[in-house]
Amino acid sequence: MFCSSEGGAATLVDSPRRKRAQILTLVGASWHTCMATRNILNMADFQPAPVLRNAHLQSVLASIPPRKTAVRRRSAGFRAHSEDVLVDCGAAVRLLGHVALAPGGGNDRMVVMIHGWEGSAESTYMLSVAPALLARGFSVFRLNLRDHGETHHLNQDLFHSCRLDEVVGAFGWIQANYQDKRLSAVGYSLGGNFALRVAAAAPAAKLALDKVIAICPVLNPIQTMAALDSGWWVYRDYFIRRWRNSLLRKREAFPDQYDFGALTQFANLTDMTEYFVLRYTDFPNLHSYLNGYALTGQRLAGLVVPSCMLLADDDPVIPVNGLEAMQASSALRVYRSLHGGHCGFLEGMRLTSYLDEFVLRQLETI
Repeated sequence: MFCSSEGGAATLVDSPRRKRAQILTLVGASWHTCMATRNILNMADFQPAPVLRNAHLQSVLASIPPRKTAVRRRSAGFRAHSEDVLVDCGAAVRLLGHVALAPGGGNDRMVVMIHGWEGSAESTYMLSVAPALLARGFSVFRLNLRDHGETHHLNQDLFHSCRLDEVVGAFGWIQANYQDKRLSAVGYSLGGNFALRVAAAAPAAKLALDKVIAICPVLNPIQTMAALDSGWWVYRDYFIRRWRNSLLRKREAFPDQYDFGALTQFANLTDMTEYFVLRYTDFPNLHSYLNGYALTGQRLAGLVVPSCMLLADDDPVIPVNGLEAMQASSALRVYRSLHGGHCGFLEGMRLTSYLDEFVLRQLETI
């Protein structure tokens, strides 16, 4: 059963298509009632093989060989078809994008894809679904956030997660330069968080978006930071190492601007983030910065762009109890699964991901 707000009370509606694992849809004014009573679907599309019901397996296997190798091999033609473009975001900010226009014009729709923190437009979850989107007639625009991918030299200031204006500016540039296309957005992890914030800002920015899909988006950054520092050490060390390498590349691009001191001094992400927030942003403290990109509270209350998010109860990076502090609009639908890990949702031993099917279906059912 789904929880719905039509008529001002929770009602039941049918689940679409196949009905298997547990998923929850929460919509509109009855959000808090639904959360309190935990009305979880016992019918859904995602049912992983028993051996893949471990959250860490889901999260790790999704982005390493052999899946990563197979995805890059399958997407080789798509990547060759893609063209690099520099996006003028305003305020002298430039971001790198990769656009693949549908052959023969395709349909009139373009999907803008946003990767997660320390990922890139080449991330496995992006390349897994992008060729299928192109084959279905969608043009695909993969956007690199500042200081991600091969872009550290493009902008002097450092990336941080509250740089929403430049991402909104990127969407404005894409809209202006592909006027024959109707835009939708798909974001993963921090990219999903950005996509939903872009959707919330769309009316004021005069952006026309058909739909926004957020996969495992960061809900409450304070909770995510705590989960990374107190959970399985593999995630914490992975992000510290990736961030450290990114900062070294930034220093190489702007040696007169950055030193960063001894990057090896940080044993956890909380201390490392606080260090950079206090020295390289205008935020007075870590708490203010983290709240600056949270989806909790009123952030999405005025959302009018049709949007959805897919979450996993066992996500080791994004605690789903962040939902309890969100006030949603009737434009937002939340799908919640018992399994899936962080941006995994692997179905069987061939390591195909349900995320691809989910994204395609959501975009084709507008």
